[in-house]
Amino acid sequence: MDYAKQLRDFPRKHDFILCFDSDGCVFDTMELKHKECFCPAFIKHMRLQAASKYAREIWDFVNLYGKTRGCNRFWAVKHALDWARKRSEIAARGVEFPDLSSLESWLAGETKLGGPALETRIRETGDRSLQVFLDWSNEVNARIADMVYGIAPFPRVKDVLIRAADKADLMVVSQTPLEALEREWAEHGMDGDIGLIAGQEHGTKSEHIALATADKGYAPAHVLMVGDAPGDLAAAQANYALFFPILPGREEASWREFAATGLDRFFAGTFAGGYQEKLIQAFDAALPETPDWD
Repeated sequence: MDYAKQLRDFPRKHDFILCFDSDGCVFDTMELKHKECFCPAFIKHMRLQAASKYAREIWDFVNLYGKTRGCNRFWAVKHALDWARKRSEIAARGVEFPDLSSLESWLAGETKLGGPALETRIRETGDRSLQVFLDWSNEVNARIADMVYGIAPFPRVKDVLIRAADKADLMVVSQTPLEALEREWAEHGMDGDIGLIAGQEHGTKSEHIALATADKGYAPAHVLMVGDAPGDLAAAQANYALFFPILPGREEASWREFAATGLDRFFAGTFAGGYQEKLIQAFDAALPETPDWD
């Protein structure tokens, strides 16, 4: 599959385009996925059993409660292990950490940060130090497929999609594997509401927006990213797009605000400026840079 071509071929049918993150933004899946799927596999494969209490604290901060929330899963492993090395409680338990040098090299040079790309790297280089991270990711996928279902979108999401579809092109911009995205959106009959679902295989979120909008004539003020993580804001800013935050812990209120006010402001051309700045200030305050235990 040529994922870049799929993004470039995304047809413009309207003057506006709306980009939605999925986990934690449209669906209330972040807590379940990270606490029941990602973190147990992280403790198992990184051999952190002796310090599981602290490993859980770190994983939750990196992925749910801090400014790295929503980052790609392989970056999350690096961030979490970097924090783990700093914790005296973990050092006191004699934990040995996996070698990160090959992972860091791969992260520095690859944008399609998914299992297929990592598997290719291992096959082409013969670097077996990367296998632990692939095994971890594969177990995460299996856990998610087994456990994550029956989670409806946040209230007002479907209303927004229905109202927006008449005026805007709609796409999903996510770092979740494509298979899981397609399954989760189809489960709730929402895949037909979206023109394109882009996952980690398509590249970074910034690349998703850039490739889907390139040379299609969308005005910057006609491109809006809706997301719950700093990476979503960064992707919007990298493309000179607008941003509406879904505040972690206040998702229902955020969607009410978007449905009642934000969406209409976007279409009316009054979103940029003071309204957006106030939203971003609240978003910035919602997630700390450092954890309480640092």
